[in-house]
Amino acid sequence: MESGLLFAFCLTILAGLSTGIGSLIAFITEKTNKKILSLGLGFSAGVMIYVAMIEIFFKAQESLVGELGEAAGSWVTVTSFFAGMLLISLIDKFVPSPDSPGEVEHVKIIMEDKNKKEIIHDKKLLRMGVMTALAVAVHNFPEGFATLIAALKDPALGITIAIAIAIHNIPEGIAVSLPIYHATGSRKKAFLYSFFSGVMEPVGAIVCYLILAPFMTDAIFGVVFAAVGGIMVFISLDQLLPTAREYGGNRFSVIGSVCGMIVMAVSLLLFI
Repeated sequence: MESGLLFAFCLTILAGLSTGIGSLIAFITEKTNKKILSLGLGFSAGVMIYVAMIEIFFKAQESLVGELGEAAGSWVTVTSFFAGMLLISLIDKFVPSPDSPGEVEHVKIIMEDKNKKEIIHDKKLLRMGVMTALAVAVHNFPEGFATLIAALKDPALGITIAIAIAIHNIPEGIAVSLPIYHATGSRKKAFLYSFFSGVMEPVGAIVCYLILAPFMTDAIFGVVFAAVGGIMVFISLDQLLPTAREYGGNRFSVIGSVCGMIVMAVSLLLFI
């Protein structure tokens, strides 16, 4: 049993830290290339929207329907999904932003001074990257537990799930690292934020196993997953896509979004 637990835990580590592969995009892009930034942010939005609506939402619904029945389970899934949106919108409201009302008096100066305007844009990107990292980290926490449990029950199934999650985590690493890098110019910070979001997968696995396993039901798992899906969609619509359009226009943001969805769709199909 101990060797099986160690093997399962190693799978969660490999799956979670694959976000670092995605973060390496920061090492091959130029900070001044706004078209790449627009494509990357659109790609990130496509990844997050697709994985939230196609994978996370229906996994949550499956868990909740199995526990609560068709009608109640579906209602709780939808309610949890939009509750996640409400939660992140409240966080977004109360976390100070660079263009908050308290800074309205500086708008004219900022618009006249290109350097200051760039600083404001950088602050917005940094905030976006941090919130995306938190969303991915929250997503990875229960995902690590799911991978661990699957591997303990069936090692072959655990390997398949770990590979699929690793593929998903690569574009999620891009979603975290790209705005951080373009905001700070630091490849190290971009990698560290992405690493943090990924390391929450093995952390989630071991914490849930040691503490939450006796209390973790399919219903609780489903509520958490549905809420995380709502958080990811809200961040995409509220921050990633508008900023992508700001830097590269509708064309690059849409192309990036479609490409992100295609990557996630193919990765899901490969492991059916």
